[in-house]
Amino acid sequence: MRLGVSGVLSDDISIDLGTANTLVHVAGRGIVIDEPSVVAVRNRHGVRDVIEVGQKAKAMLGRTPDGIETIRPMRDGVIADFIATEEMLRRFIKRAKGMFGLRRPRILVSVPAAATPVERRAVYETALTAGARRVYLIEEPVAAALGAGLPVEEPAGSMVVDIGGGTTDIAVLSLGGVVQARSLRCAGNRMDEAIIRYVRRNHQLLIGEVNAERIKIEAGSASQVVNGQHAEIHIRGRDLRQGKPKSIVLTPKDVAAALSAPVEELAEFVQRALEDLPPEVASDVCESGVYLTGGGALLDKLDAELERRVGVKFKISELPLECVVRGSAMVLARLGDYEHLLIKP
Repeated sequence: MRLGVSGVLSDDISIDLGTANTLVHVAGRGIVIDEPSVVAVRNRHGVRDVIEVGQKAKAMLGRTPDGIETIRPMRDGVIADFIATEEMLRRFIKRAKGMFGLRRPRILVSVPAAATPVERRAVYETALTAGARRVYLIEEPVAAALGAGLPVEEPAGSMVVDIGGGTTDIAVLSLGGVVQARSLRCAGNRMDEAIIRYVRRNHQLLIGEVNAERIKIEAGSASQVVNGQHAEIHIRGRDLRQGKPKSIVLTPKDVAAALSAPVEELAEFVQRALEDLPPEVASDVCESGVYLTGGGALLDKLDAELERRVGVKFKISELPLECVVRGSAMVLARLGDYEHLLIKP
């Protein structure tokens, strides 16, 4: 995203601090960091030292020796481990500053729509301690709507469903304001857990979260009606009956069966949100459709399956993984115009 000369000369950083991934956008430069929200910690004589963050830390998942653990400091879109999150943010910010020689930057961080005041304050304090000059907060689905290019300033309702790692967030905007914003703690991680349970129950095979995520990405489907090419995936795990390594083959139809419960929960969440809208706004949304953003939007046939279950057209936004951070960057670049969309820490 190019924000013009003023953006190039500014020291603004926008952060999509997600449960699964963290994206960092520097004004005038675009997205400079897109890495997993994972931290590797060494425990030595009761002292915890962060040794790696991001992609290098994720590569250690399930492979660490005694004394080293890999953790996800974000859970359900909010901070679960303050010290690890602060160090992760500090390193990402330092890396971004090192690239472009920024001073102490202004930072805008997105948070789930249903984050409590305590959870918002935790994010605010963590970003401030990590090296920010000023910290602003915005609800993730509101930023996603802006980043997806929805006509939020027009006198018509626009709905976005942002499916991240820990939460699914909905925002409905009209005339530049938020009509409705809500969160559901069912998203990508819940899908991974559903795959792990399915493989364990149906194949007596134990697999880890890294394997489950790979299955979701490579062979995941929201619909059990499979047409065209069949993308099978071979996975290895531990046989729960014999304790030996074992290989099985899963098809998109298998993965769709595993994901049926979380997909149904998402459909019910959207349905409730539509039912709670004013009639005129609901009519606008039904006419224009619901926009999907976030990593979960990339699940094969999710838009068609949600449309079948809810009865409203669903559309996948362009570059759904980047919508939140791009929208946050837009707000920070035009703070005077969008200040009313910010939330208090």
